[in-house]
Amino acid sequence: MELSLVRNFCIIAHIDHGKSTLADRLLELTGALRLDEIRAQMLDSMELERERGITIKAKAVRLNYKSRDGMSYRLNLIDTPGHVDFSYEVSRTLAACDGAILVIDATQGIQAQTLANVYIAMEHNLEIIPVINKIDLPASETERVLEEVENVFGYKPEEVLLISAKTGEGVPQVLEETVRRIPSPKGDAGLPLRALIFDSRYDAYKGVISYVRVVDGRISKGDKLRLMGQDTEFEVLEVGYFAPHPISTGELAAGDVGYIATGLKSVAECRVGDTITSVYQGAGQPLIGYHHPKPMVYAGIYPTQAEDFLELREAIEKLGLNDASLSCEPEFSPVLGNGFRCGFLGLLHLDIVRERLEREFSLSLVVTMPGVSFIITKASGQQITVTNVGDFPSPHEIEKMEEPWVRISVITPSVFMGALIELFTESEGIFRHTEYMGQYQSGGDLGQRVRLEYEIPLRSMLTTFYDQLKSRSRGYASLDYELIGYREAKLVKLDVLVNDVTVDAFSRIVPPDKTYEVGKALVAKLKEVIPRQLFKVPIQAAVGSHVIARADISAKRKDVLAKCYGGDITRKRKLLEKQKEGKKKMKSIGRVEVPKEAFLSILKLG
Repeated sequence: MELSLVRNFCIIAHIDHGKSTLADRLLELTGALRLDEIRAQMLDSMELERERGITIKAKAVRLNYKSRDGMSYRLNLIDTPGHVDFSYEVSRTLAACDGAILVIDATQGIQAQTLANVYIAMEHNLEIIPVINKIDLPASETERVLEEVENVFGYKPEEVLLISAKTGEGVPQVLEETVRRIPSPKGDAGLPLRALIFDSRYDAYKGVISYVRVVDGRISKGDKLRLMGQDTEFEVLEVGYFAPHPISTGELAAGDVGYIATGLKSVAECRVGDTITSVYQGAGQPLIGYHHPKPMVYAGIYPTQAEDFLELREAIEKLGLNDASLSCEPEFSPVLGNGFRCGFLGLLHLDIVRERLEREFSLSLVVTMPGVSFIITKASGQQITVTNVGDFPSPHEIEKMEEPWVRISVITPSVFMGALIELFTESEGIFRHTEYMGQYQSGGDLGQRVRLEYEIPLRSMLTTFYDQLKSRSRGYASLDYELIGYREAKLVKLDVLVNDVTVDAFSRIVPPDKTYEVGKALVAKLKEVIPRQLFKVPIQAAVGSHVIARADISAKRKDVLAKCYGGDITRKRKLLEKQKEGKKKMKSIGRVEVPKEAFLSILKLG
């Protein structure tokens, strides 16, 4: 097909603004599926995506559309993730497109991730079509959101489309504006091959299936290709496109979006953002800057039953075939046994991986307190990166410590500003910027919408920060964040000892002035959730060798005097002394089983 009749576009939105529902209506209107085949969230293939109503993996689909002018167009639609954890995938997807449909909820207006996605789209010079969705809802504030779009993005009301993706109202106009306003792809099938990978997944029979946008040249079955970023070579086993089910075609040319079966054994060998070219007479320059997304959050994953470790290892290996951003290495804990230290893109990514492991592989897991990576310069001058609290050097060995900081952008009604500013201050945040975005039409007690910009340590976001944000704003606030680098920090390691054994899973890195407060809360919570043993169990919070908080779990006691109905007092004393010696011996060899509930309760502890 001529390039002038091809349109490559994606749908971007804040999470839960109706992105996948709009994709369903576009599939219906273009006849990509029969009516009996269509179900809600058609492009969300994972059960977890459908349950939570979020998109985790990008999806591509080819649509054939005959416009009102009688021309037949080929529309290549890419459905992108909406959560901040997957912003790297979103940016690579946008790089594969020429335009974007920006979906904004008529009841919520512009949210934090909406702004972030628009800025990424503008960086790639995409044509943006703003769409206000959910106009059929009684709570919709279309006029207010139109004014907001004009104030923030500069689009006139006549440039904004009003639709209801659920009922289909206004959706045909989205297709018309797509072919009219989004430019056709630029490229030349005669130039050396350059194709961008915007997603990939693993297939047991064909190896890694890469989703690609061909910019220049052609890809045919049997071609010898090379990944420019990783210098990996492979032979193309299959070429095709999604409609939305995979259809093999034998060739993809410049301007096309489709898939190639590479035969590679892991998505780690075929990463998102890399450029594909020919082995012979290939291109000299890659398409865009490629880098591997670095984990931001680290946590330990252990099986509840020690004998399930091999099943956990196999499950993580299988999950890693489809998730290149998941990094894992084995580790051992004296209390939890063998497990894995894993790196994640964010807290949602951690939650999804944990749930997939438990659901898809029938495992019962313990997940330790999430942490971040610290860069530590020792007194000897050696610089190390520490992701596990248990690996922290002694305080006298540390010359300098650096921790990651993030810039957060929160959009909230002004009535909640005071409570949120208090939260950011408690989280060691540094104020940067305030921007007023427009007035609410209904619910006048909410006041204006405000965007607050702060810089805070990433570790402050890993416990109850998001829950606090939502509770203090009654659910109205939305959050976006980006990593801005490492800064020097004054922090200490707070250890938790159960029966004189350090449990790394409970240890934390905290500011010196919060050690007593956090330590006291930790030992009090653990005293509640760890069951009583046959001997007294001390729980201590310590910084180095200095114990700052302690609580004791009293021992279960058998009444050894029950059978003594009288007689000499020395007999009773002898029995009590024998019991005391037995408990002393048991304490020295006894092992305290820490239940899974204890780790969950500590995760929820702010």
